[in-house]
Amino acid sequence: MATSSASYDFDFIVVGSGFGGSVTAHRLTEKGYKVAVMEMGCRWTPDNLPHSSWSLNRWFWRPSLALRGFFSMRFFRHVTILHGCAVGGGSITYACTLLRPPDKVWDHGSWRGLADWKSEMPEHFETASRMLGVTENNILGPADFLLKRVADSVGVGNTFYRTHVAILQSPAGEPGGKTVPDPYFGGEGPERTTCTACGGCMMGCRHGAKNTLDQNYLYLAEKRGAKVFAETRVIDVRPLGGTTDGNAGYEVFTVKSTTRFNRHRRRFTCRGVVFSASSLGTMELLFHLKDKGSLPNISHQLGNHVRTNSESLLGVRVPGSKEDLSKGVAIGSGIYIDEHTHIEAVRYPEGSDTMSLLTTILTGGRPGPGRVALWMRNLVVALLLHPFKTLRLLMPFRWARECVILLCMQALEGHIDMRWERHLFWPFRKFLVSRGHKVPTFIPAANEFAEKFARLAGGTAMSMLPEILFNVPGTAHCLGGSVIADSPDRGVVDYRNRVFGYRNMYVCDGSVVAANLGVNPSLTITALTERAMSFIPPASATNWNDAAEPVLHAG
Repeated sequence: MATSSASYDFDFIVVGSGFGGSVTAHRLTEKGYKVAVMEMGCRWTPDNLPHSSWSLNRWFWRPSLALRGFFSMRFFRHVTILHGCAVGGGSITYACTLLRPPDKVWDHGSWRGLADWKSEMPEHFETASRMLGVTENNILGPADFLLKRVADSVGVGNTFYRTHVAILQSPAGEPGGKTVPDPYFGGEGPERTTCTACGGCMMGCRHGAKNTLDQNYLYLAEKRGAKVFAETRVIDVRPLGGTTDGNAGYEVFTVKSTTRFNRHRRRFTCRGVVFSASSLGTMELLFHLKDKGSLPNISHQLGNHVRTNSESLLGVRVPGSKEDLSKGVAIGSGIYIDEHTHIEAVRYPEGSDTMSLLTTILTGGRPGPGRVALWMRNLVVALLLHPFKTLRLLMPFRWARECVILLCMQALEGHIDMRWERHLFWPFRKFLVSRGHKVPTFIPAANEFAEKFARLAGGTAMSMLPEILFNVPGTAHCLGGSVIADSPDRGVVDYRNRVFGYRNMYVCDGSVVAANLGVNPSLTITALTERAMSFIPPASATNWNDAAEPVLHAG
């Protein structure tokens, strides 16, 4: 029997509007629920997006420094995490590459055996692909052709593939830039414009070709009545009515995220809560709520099994390149150099050169002081023997036009943990810190491939500076921390994304992923959320008693 929710501000409050949050908002409004989405970032349109990454105040997210963009970097002892913060989450700045992971990922990690994943997930991948407008990339730029040439030269040319992307492309042979009525949802969505191959996907698409979440899932959710509160940070979530498990609903407290004063603290009530603030954001918020006693029943497994897709970011710069390597889509192609490892060609648009400040000449060797010394030696020798060429290589300007970023990912097991602790240098509050074994900072096979790429292209192979100086890898694909498991002794949520210990509480983002995917994770997060939402009944049939089930096997 349905229970009235008239005394609550909303039926569901969704924390975050990324791939998990936007799917959640759309599917819940479809089922008749009253939904609010609390998003810490700003709302972006083609008119206010930055033209290049040098517009730091409109590109980088650090509101305490008056930087209110949509791209953020978080530095930890074990990893540097790159992520997005905006209405539409990471879709505003991601490379719109949507690949399915290999079936073997369902055989690893704490979700193994909890559902018949291999037979269930294809349906949800299909739905996610249709909603996101996934299609095979038909826009190959100079960097993609270079990748194919190098792959042929090392004997893996047969593995070359065009990525599947969420971009509206013109039919083969036709120029881009043509505006058309909504091509995806029978006229329910906004009009779109075909891709111009500017390479600007990660700077936010200013042409209307990229299928960001504010053009599909979130757009449709708002059209059906979902309320999106931009620049709003959730600071507390508490069960109502003196209950410990949220059976009577929750109160959610928020503040304005983009100001340090006049923060406009607000209180909302709801029957259910969905945490979709990204792997990093959800972990941080849940740790805070558990520590302060608002949600003390959150599993002690919170923060465990955080994965980075075993990534390495390399590059090849070709100073004075006759071809503009920034043209194409952000990630247009990839290859497999072995059964576990694949490499994708990545680019920023011309003029967006700030990431060059984190790059230097490729340096191998064992991590530690020896590698730093080798890097310094190589740099000094290069400056002495080829001073103008080396300085030209390290100059930021024209970097995007002359550089191919090589994103290497591996579907191999390995993880770190996150903890909520005080820093020695700032003991007044707790922070999210990384613990565990170091993630490898370079993949030898990938380094070797980068060197061959550089020789063939007539350029120089590049490394990420933090990897050399601090033995810290970078990743744009932080996963895990609130993983799916059979009980709170092994994870934070059950096989239907319900939080152990609470009723009508869910986690729907990358933090639930329980294995290294080895591919860009956005499509998997979307499909997992589609699956989680499929279990929630329509508003007219709910009894508001949805609780996690500690089980050995689903079904």
